[in-house]
Amino acid sequence: EVLNNMARVPPLLTDLYQFTMAYAYWRAGRHQEPAAFELFFRDNPFGGGFSLFAGLHDCLLFVRSFRFTDEDVEFLRSVLPPATEPAFFQFLRGLDCSGVMLRSVPEGTVVFARVPLMEVAGPLAVVQLLETSLLCLVNYASLVCSNAARFRLAAGPRRKLLEMGLRRAQGPDGGLTASRYTHIGGFDLTSNVQAGFLFGVPVAGTMAHSYVTSFTSLEEVWPQTLVAVNGDPDPVDFISLTKGWLTRVCELLRAEHGKIREGELAAFLSYAIAYPQNFLPVIDSYSVGCSGLLNFCAVALALCELGYRPVGVRLDSGDLCRQSVDVRRVFRLCSEQFSISAFDSLIIVGTNNISEQSMAELNKKNEIDVVGVGTHLVTCTKQPSLGCVYKLVEVRGRPRMKISEDPEKSTVPGRKHVYRLIDAEGHPFLDLQCLAVEPPPEAGVSLSCYPLGCDNSSVSVTPAQVVCLRCIKHRGPTSQTHLLYGVLSHQVALSEKLHNLVTEIRRGNSNNSNFLLAN
Repeated sequence: EVLNNMARVPPLLTDLYQFTMAYAYWRAGRHQEPAAFELFFRDNPFGGGFSLFAGLHDCLLFVRSFRFTDEDVEFLRSVLPPATEPAFFQFLRGLDCSGVMLRSVPEGTVVFARVPLMEVAGPLAVVQLLETSLLCLVNYASLVCSNAARFRLAAGPRRKLLEMGLRRAQGPDGGLTASRYTHIGGFDLTSNVQAGFLFGVPVAGTMAHSYVTSFTSLEEVWPQTLVAVNGDPDPVDFISLTKGWLTRVCELLRAEHGKIREGELAAFLSYAIAYPQNFLPVIDSYSVGCSGLLNFCAVALALCELGYRPVGVRLDSGDLCRQSVDVRRVFRLCSEQFSISAFDSLIIVGTNNISEQSMAELNKKNEIDVVGVGTHLVTCTKQPSLGCVYKLVEVRGRPRMKISEDPEKSTVPGRKHVYRLIDAEGHPFLDLQCLAVEPPPEAGVSLSCYPLGCDNSSVSVTPAQVVCLRCIKHRGPTSQTHLLYGVLSHQVALSEKLHNLVTEIRRGNSNNSNFLLAN
């Protein structure tokens, strides 16, 4: 796995200025200074109130495998300025992350804007070089995982969700990342076979419209027989059996034989003979009510007669809610009229350019059991990037702070612990950032803190429980998955000591602005 990750995220997959800074650190003799960076995002995505943190496992693999090859170093020698000293390239060739410590919230945790998700501590030059790659690994993974969680919340807990966005994803790596992290975000299945192979995500899928429209006649069905489940060795003429059921279905539903598409029936028959235990066709290639549903019922009833259990149907166009109700009504009619109980458990899959909004609309009266989502899930059409950043917070044990002309871009200095405070009813209500040297908050003990964005106003809170969010330390590729939903109102605050440190540094920055005039 480490070798595969080296090929996917080699150390050159970064921005050039990481190397120019590393050289300047090295040239000044500062490359070994202990330093700490934090990774966080500034705004909750999709206009919502939370995100899910993802990408940790990939980050751990990247850190473990981080080292430069001779070819890497030779390429850097060709692109860095000619004044770069040769000894720097020898330094790079021997570099690894054995001195790096990564502390992070667990994979899949609900997180909030401006909360440090990950702390990367180690020699200054090395942790600087990790910046771009770590951001690349976390940004999209967390964004698509959060998007999946929003789809799950919109769908409710009952329906199964199928991720099917590989063909619309931003390249192969984007497709694999989406399949992996939408599963963490709440999706049950993926159509992506490689994701199933690599990550163990359950895979699903049957047929496309192209398969249906490739058939024109029953003469194309081969073989034309099927053996019953009960072990009778004599094969049954499956086409004749299905034709008989089709006549009975048309009589039951008072349907016109003339509108039924022979090619569609041929496609269903051929697939059912190939996979009699996995029969789930798409039924809207021509007309659901006039052809697709009738053909499905006929083939499914023939399968049931031979002892097989058809799975269901897929709807991919039109008003999915209305069609699903109509389809379910026909299933129930067939079950009652023909005494076929298997028709009571047939599933209906809905796929038709589903967005978060249309997913919520599916909560209206409908009979859809599984929803397949592609484009709007994997491309995150409502927001293209999470906007994670990676900022220096300490060098040589001294807190560092970015003081920007844009207050939103200011950083919070110092190495920290993050605690999630939980109320008496078991609901989290505040994430508290404290300096790492501070004692942790205690359950049942009142404390004063400063919520971010509240104009330096303090509040007093008393947690019933306290959970340390970022106390997990990593030097190897391990990860945890925690899914929490329903967090709608949540604050992020600084401890009194951390707030005082921010105030002190801001004041010191103002007082030291005239250093050029000092003797």
